[in-house]
Amino acid sequence: MKQMRARLASLQPVQIEIADDSHKHAGHVGARNGGGHYRLKIVSAQFTGKPTVARHRMVYFALGEMLKQKHEIHALHITASTPGEI
Repeated sequence: MKQMRARLASLQPVQIEIADDSHKHAGHVGARNGGGHYRLKIVSAQFTGKPTVARHRMVYFALGEMLKQKHEIHALHITASTPGEI
């Protein structure tokens, strides 16, 4: 989760919460292959004026290879808000 926080720093979050739910998915294909299941709550002014899909894409881009090549993240539930929405 430390690496996730470091990568998400590019979005300049004013609040960030990451929960590891991998234990709830024991035996799941992604869990067997080492990919974790996470819940992310992130608040950033950079999300202002952007729809949910665009916000999620920004998160995916920031996490980069953690989602793609290394498969460190198998599943990610994202709640992305602006400071005015909390």
